Amino acid sequence: MKRLLALSALWAFVLPVAVAAPDGAALYTEKTCVACHGPKGGKPLLPNYPKIGGQNAAYTEEQMKDIKSGARANGQAAAMAGIMHLVNEEEIKVLATWLETLK
Repeated sequence: MKRLLALSALWAFVLPVAVAAPDGAALYTEKTCVACHGPKGGKPLLPNYPKIGGQNAAYTEEQMKDIKSGARANGQAAAMAGIMHLVNEEEIKVLATWLETLK
């Protein structure tokens, strides 16, 4: 019983660290978003790439999901389609939420 209590206490400290949410700023750099959209999403590499810093999170999340699934294939979606395999749904949400804060 003491061993079970000790393990429970250990998990109370380890588990929150193990499942901590990823950081939006770090993901933005790690997943190469910065290369085309600029350091804070406001200075894209090409003028026809969107400024995504400050954009509504729900809109940005939906666009990324649509590009990843192939539902959106217009405009600059082709440029994004090749890299969307780098992010999962949780990361998309984190990125969109972080980008919205860059107003």
